[in-house]
Amino acid sequence: MARTGLSIAAGLTLVAVLTGCGGDESGFANRLAPAVAADGTKTLRYGNQTEPGTLDPHQASGVPAANVLRDLYEGLVITGADDKIIPGVAESWTISDDRLTYTFKLRSDARWSNGKPVTAQDFVYSLRRAVAPTTASSYADIHAPIKNATAIINNDKPPETLGVAAPDAHTLVIRLKEPTPFFLQTLTHPSSDPVYRPAVEQWGDSFTQPGHAVTNGAYTMDAWRVNERIRVKRNPYYWDNANTAIDRVEFYPIEDGNSELSRYQAGGLDWAATVPPAATARIKRHIPDQYHAVPTIGIAYLGLNMRHAPFADNRKLRLALSMALDRDVITDKILRGGQPTLYSAVPDTVRGYTPVEYDWQDWPDDKRKARARRLYHEAGYSAEHPLQAEYLYPSGGVGKTLGLVAVAMWREVLGADITPINQEWKVFLQTAREGYDTQIFWGGWIGDYDDPNTFFSIFNSKAALNYTGYDSPAYDTAQERSSHTPTGAKRTALMHKAEATLLHDAPIIPVWVYTYHQLVKPYVTSYQPSALGNYYSKNFDIRPGQDADGGAGGH
Repeated sequence: MARTGLSIAAGLTLVAVLTGCGGDESGFANRLAPAVAADGTKTLRYGNQTEPGTLDPHQASGVPAANVLRDLYEGLVITGADDKIIPGVAESWTISDDRLTYTFKLRSDARWSNGKPVTAQDFVYSLRRAVAPTTASSYADIHAPIKNATAIINNDKPPETLGVAAPDAHTLVIRLKEPTPFFLQTLTHPSSDPVYRPAVEQWGDSFTQPGHAVTNGAYTMDAWRVNERIRVKRNPYYWDNANTAIDRVEFYPIEDGNSELSRYQAGGLDWAATVPPAATARIKRHIPDQYHAVPTIGIAYLGLNMRHAPFADNRKLRLALSMALDRDVITDKILRGGQPTLYSAVPDTVRGYTPVEYDWQDWPDDKRKARARRLYHEAGYSAEHPLQAEYLYPSGGVGKTLGLVAVAMWREVLGADITPINQEWKVFLQTAREGYDTQIFWGGWIGDYDDPNTFFSIFNSKAALNYTGYDSPAYDTAQERSSHTPTGAKRTALMHKAEATLLHDAPIIPVWVYTYHQLVKPYVTSYQPSALGNYYSKNFDIRPGQDADGGAGGH
């Protein structure tokens, strides 16, 4: 494979070309065309980045799948304004004094999309399925707080031993192995959603398809054309259907940010999930009221495969790559969306936690780069013997942008020879998960809940989502103890120990705090920013109006 080196200046130029020039103001258009039919039917059209690999709640991975699943299914609890926990299928719950037993009372009017009641037994079946080894869920570990879950995941006990029970049709009891301060928040994740057992047993893997899918959320599956569109329609049996205004939602898998922006401007999308960095200034000038920059409980990082050479047993090399990156250039000159730089494993957007950070983050550039070069040489590399490795990134998003700039910086500062490699999203996830062929890879993690453990847990040596292969007994012990320690100084100290250990060992290179850059048409009402990215279409409405050219808004 041919390898080419880029200077930082050349890397910046190439990124500008790839992300759009952003200089031509004359052609800027912003057609306002809400999709409201003559009979009043309202359709919300959503740019959804890429094609979900699956819409099985217990096997799905990634933000695009979660966006659709929040409309199709509803768990015991969901998130509301300011990402606070509110009732979902469970209208109320109690927690025992020892914090080990959670008792949920389900709504008597909760229904599946075929009209059948949603029962506590549906949740018993679904939670058992979520942790069963045969399901092979990447998110099985999120249920680790439940009694016997870890033993089931490890195939040491059968799923029937999971600490869940249904004393009656509308009462669900969940027993934990140890008190877990963030447990309720984990229940907002799609892997905690119920699935309809008869459909799963009848249709197998295709139970998610139109005509087969039976869902309990505000919407149900209507159409799915791979790489073209997913359309969901209102579930008339949803318990709160009377307060749902949007009749249909269409999710478009548009990986290229410029293509998504063009469709949004032409009136073909009501919501664009991404904004090309080079277009940000134009957008702020022309339609500032439609632009939303939302700092998330999420991080953008580069993962280093710790399973084999060149990064296994070479901490100095890993740290050299981290110190060689000029994060300010990446955020200020490339992304240009106000993303905070990141020198920790947890963003400061997590409430109630102050992250541990690298002690060199405020060093002058010359000092930082000099230390990076010294570490690189001590790691065994030089101009005569440069590091040769591959950087793997998925189609769409900012993985390519970051990679081109990082490759240029590593080349200029260290003399390293890194080759960017692109894979389609589903293939990328599989490659990263298996960990055989990766060396450096793109990593983005939006927290599943507002607690530091959502970041710490994915680097535990036993976690299915630990794509780096990082294995540290000291880290695992601190992380696991903190996850079962009540909120307070003792828990904070354990979390700080875990984070300091992770930063010292450097299996990841934190780069910036993930920020959603969204465009939302002004006729889409009730929009509220979510740091977790939890948006539910049932909460929105469309106000019919006129398009930018003065014509009728509906079509």
